Order: sequence, then C-alpha cells, then structure tokens
Amino acid sequence: MVTVITFEGNIDANLKDILTQAKKKCASGGTVRGNLIELQGDHKFKLKKFLIDLGFPEENIIIRQGMMRKPYKK
Repeated sequence: MVTVITFEGNIDANLKDILTQAKKKCASGGTVRGNLIELQGDHKFKLKKFLIDLGFPEENIIIRQGMMRKPYKK
C-alpha cells in the first residue's frame, strides 16, 4: 500500500524537501516520481494535515492510495 500525493500544474514547491519532511512525519520510506510523492503505507489523513500546515489550500488537496507500482523509468 502506498499513499500518493499528486502536484498538478506549475508548482513552486520543492518536492524533495516536502518528501523529506513527510517521511519523518510518517516514519516511512518514500520517493518522488515526476510530479508525484509516494509514501509507503496508509498515511492519507496524516499527510492531508501536514500539507495544510505547509500552507496548501485544503480544497486543493486530494490524496489517493494504491498498490506499489513498478519502478519509474525516465
């Protein structure tokens, strides 16, 4: 199970910095894949609050869960 955060459009956020903070908050592994952050485990509600605390508008936050994907190829 992974929790996936998708950032759409042209964002000013540094996804690697957000990932580092999110991994510490959730005590989980994770990765950045293009405009996605994937964290191992079920962290949907914890990550929504985390993103709100970072200043992202609540109405723009949609977090989904899914099964682990095959490795991302560039």
